[in-house]
Amino acid sequence: MSTVNDMAEMPVQLPRNPANAAEARSRYFNSGNAFNIKLPPVPGRIFTDEPTSAFALEKTGFINCDLSAEMQCPFPATTPLMLARYAVIKSGEGLDTTLTNTASIWYAIKGKATLVVGDENAVLGKADVFLLPGGVPSAITASEDSIFWLVGNDPQLMFDASAPIIGDNAAVSFVHYPAGEISHQLDVVYGTNANASTSGHALIFSAEKTQASRNIATTMTLSLNTLKPRSFQPPHKHNSAAITLVVNGDPAYSMVADAKCAWSPWATLVTPPAAKHSHHNDGDTRAEFLIVQDGGFHYHARTMGFEFY
Repeated sequence: MSTVNDMAEMPVQLPRNPANAAEARSRYFNSGNAFNIKLPPVPGRIFTDEPTSAFALEKTGFINCDLSAEMQCPFPATTPLMLARYAVIKSGEGLDTTLTNTASIWYAIKGKATLVVGDENAVLGKADVFLLPGGVPSAITASEDSIFWLVGNDPQLMFDASAPIIGDNAAVSFVHYPAGEISHQLDVVYGTNANASTSGHALIFSAEKTQASRNIATTMTLSLNTLKPRSFQPPHKHNSAAITLVVNGDPAYSMVADAKCAWSPWATLVTPPAAKHSHHNDGDTRAEFLIVQDGGFHYHARTMGFEFY
């Protein structure tokens, strides 16, 4: 019998006399010690060394934006459920892009390449976006030195010790969003007015399988946000973590939990869940930035919690 007086101080309780291995694997906590788990917070961060390394084009491969050490996470992660990376593919070389995730969202920063996904293929160019289903054999071959930015839910599957479903029942399919079509669709958005309840002019990416939820993937959302010259997006928060790629903005910056994060070309910004943040364009040209969130989880759970300050 425990001599601890406070339930919150009790260690895990083990079975007394397990009759078999299944019983021996049981563990018991209580209402005092089961709900006071203290995990390291998701740090706000802007990654600038990683894009610099990518543009050095030293070798073909992935460059992770990894905050696993700060979060005490046993696998590479940028946020608890998402991993952002840069992919470098030197001219004439190929990169295996078969990843263990449900999906990964890709943006072509520079170069030209061909992509093979199962029995489908596409020609990729600068500013293209594409969605790759996890687990499906895929590879990119570069005809010019190429750099991509991608975000996948790899940590989600690592945490759950699960694997992607492949085939007709897969959560996502391969989708290609060519740069020309993205530009046209953004012009359509700019042809309408934004009201006070919206967060500015942004293009939200979706797909045939996920149209009903208005997401690009089951657990992740993708938006191409913009800021007109000399403007800002008001301070706001949401319960989803956000990973942002700086596409264009000079000078521009973000405020994350009262810390100023200056933008630089192709930097990756991490906004922790529920953190107060805002985006600012002090330049004379339109700022553009891609934002991936684990918003699909929160929309489904009815916990998105978006609000302006």
